Amino acid sequence: MFSKETYIQRRQTLKELVGSGIIILFGNNESPCNYPANSYYPFRQDSSFLYFFGLKRDGLVGVIDIDNDKEWLIGDDIDIEDIVWYGSVDSVADMAAQVGVTNTAPMKSLSSIISADRLPPRPLERGLGGEAPIHFLPPYRHDTKIQIMDLLGIHPSKQKEAASLALIKAIVKMRSTKTQEEIEELERAAEIGYKMHTTAMRITKPGLTEKYVGGQVDGIAHSYGAQVSFATIFSQHGEIMHGNPSMAVLESGRLALCDAGAETINHYCSDNTRTFPVNGKFTQRQLDIYRIVEECHDYVLQVAKPGVKYMDVHLAVCRLMTERLKELGLMKGDVDEAVAAGAHAMFLPHGLGHMMGMDVHDMEGLGQIYVGFDEETRPNLEQFGTNCLRMGRRLEEGFVVTDEPGIYFIPALIDDWRKSGHCAEFLDFDLLETYKDFGGIRIEDDVLITKDGCRFLGTNRIPYHPQDIEEFMFYLFD
Repeated sequence: MFSKETYIQRRQTLKELVGSGIIILFGNNESPCNYPANSYYPFRQDSSFLYFFGLKRDGLVGVIDIDNDKEWLIGDDIDIEDIVWYGSVDSVADMAAQVGVTNTAPMKSLSSIISADRLPPRPLERGLGGEAPIHFLPPYRHDTKIQIMDLLGIHPSKQKEAASLALIKAIVKMRSTKTQEEIEELERAAEIGYKMHTTAMRITKPGLTEKYVGGQVDGIAHSYGAQVSFATIFSQHGEIMHGNPSMAVLESGRLALCDAGAETINHYCSDNTRTFPVNGKFTQRQLDIYRIVEECHDYVLQVAKPGVKYMDVHLAVCRLMTERLKELGLMKGDVDEAVAAGAHAMFLPHGLGHMMGMDVHDMEGLGQIYVGFDEETRPNLEQFGTNCLRMGRRLEEGFVVTDEPGIYFIPALIDDWRKSGHCAEFLDFDLLETYKDFGGIRIEDDVLITKDGCRFLGTNRIPYHPQDIEEFMFYLFD
């Protein structure tokens, strides 16, 4: 948790940005795994609630009455039976005092605190773009949806469109630009991420299972008082974007892709990907593809800076990748025409990166159209590959984005495009056939946009240049 003053100032800024009405920020409740008493662990609080109230306990709601300048922390104190099982915890009043909130109330009082007779005398206008006196965010948990329905009478199927656009835009504006204390927390996450990835490199060898390595990686995150920022990806099938660890045995000659990140105790994330040979030594064929991804990854550091659209950075990377794939004979034709047609998406079917902070895909639940795009920069939802770009807007100092180019050989996609003739003028399908057993390569780091450019987060760089990887893994096979 940050200082009390941090949360007081954040709520004050939020009130100024939203302007009027009552803001309701729902914390998360415990989520049962397979029966009520067996909840998913560790408990994860809602990020926006954490940002403004900083409290990790379940069953809390924050209320901010802008017009009357009052704030409440709503929640029930635990009883003696809970204390027997879980130990004593701070009272709701004590927790409120820790973050500078004066008023508290039990959960049964929530409806009366936001009742219509306390609101400014104007009609309740719900819906995006409306001047709604009651502001809430798009819910993503079903128990919260039920709570909103009981409280405001809005059916769960209507709640996304009824969420407050003013509140969404205010929170996106605030959370997008990271303060110094947030950057320091992100650096801590990066250091844990370094330990996770170098552990994967150190222990990977033929004969182990993907599941074993993935489990060790997760254990590193938990052992440093953190948790994983998303489900760890560790697979010899790097062409599968979300290839979670299986019981498959690691084989010499294959590549292993590890996409993993840590989340600190204060809930700030890291997200890195490394691809390395199971036996510690790249083949020439692997190096040919790897060096293209490496060059694209490093190119971002040269061009990403305040004022530049990340969509333009993405497209510049796609053109560079297309140029290099032409040199290998996998692509052909005019580079600009190939990228405009989306031919590069055969190899890179996702975007260059996304915002990152308290969520590994930061604020994705608020709507990607508001987080990664704006009135100036709109997403291309029609073109395969480009439609998966999560971040396109102009970069600003203090933004944190991921830099994650990749090249993947997806057999089903090769077959599908060959059958339909899609982008045939830009692709050599005969040569692509010989790469169906290749897998995929991705290199990913977290980039902080600075005053004049950008830099990677983390003091220690996870090895990613081929020679560095081979030297790092060499002792295993010496």
